[in-house]
Formats: sequence, structure tokens, C-alpha cells
Amino acid sequence: MVDREAIVNLVRNIKQQALEERDMLINALHQIQNHFGSYIPVEAAKLVAEELNVPESKVYEVLTFYTMFSIKPRGKYVVRVCVNLPCHVTGGRQIIETLKQTLGIDFDQTTSDGLFTLERTSCLGLCGVAPVIMVNDEYYGDLTPKKVKELIESLRARGEGR
Repeated sequence: MVDREAIVNLVRNIKQQALEERDMLINALHQIQNHFGSYIPVEAAKLVAEELNVPESKVYEVLTFYTMFSIKPRGKYVVRVCVNLPCHVTGGRQIIETLKQTLGIDFDQTTSDGLFTLERTSCLGLCGVAPVIMVNDEYYGDLTPKKVKELIESLRARGEGR
């Protein structure tokens, strides 16, 4: 259930910041995604369109273009794996296989405890320390399968899934 008043207040606060229309939309979506943890409910996206007076299709265009947005609930930790060439040739394939085995999920899936969602992404801009993954807002580079397992176990120890 979406708290209509909370979403409307978030969007109205963004509108008061005198941003360009496109910036308002992206900032509003960031705020709403932070509000819900890791995704934007469809009902909230519709409220954004209403409050910003833009077509719903424009909101969905932005939601589906930028990989940082999701309309599906995700885990507490969103693990994004770079699948571009520099990461691939420096061991990225082994990192992907280690993540899939350790988490027990494939890309675009969430672990049953709600802790992890595994996603692929394009370049994270850290080719000098490839292979690279991003967990929520933190980057991890120079990875090996051993380092990946240790990172996942460390995050699991923090717990607090569904």
C-alpha cells in the first residue's frame, strides 16, 4: 500500500527546488525509491506523473532507461555486476559464477531471505580495478572469487532480510 500523502509531499518538495523538469522527475524517483528501500511501486510512479503533470509513459521511460531504478521489490543488498569487456577479460566470468553459486540465484532474482538481488550492469567506470561489482552505493574492485565469497558472507552476517 502506497502512502499517497507521503509520496505527494516528496514530489512537492522536489518541485520547490526550482529544478529543470527532467531533473525534477529523476530526483523525485530517487527520493521515492529511497522511501521504499529499493524500488518504486507502480502506484507511486502514477502519483509522480500526476504531481509533475507529465504523462505516465514519460515516468516509465525514465524508470526503464536507468538501471538504478526498479519497479520490482529488490533485496536489501542490490549486487550489480559489470558485464563489459574490461571486467570480462580480467575474471568477470568467474566473479559472476561465484556470485550465482554463493547466492543461489541468477540475474534479476532475489534470494528467498530478501537480502540479495543480483543484477548485471554496463561499465561502472572503474576499469583500472576490474573486475568490479557494486553493492548498493559501494564499489568493490580487484575481485577474486575468494573476495566475493568473503564479501557476501560479511553482508549476510549483517542480516536483516525479509
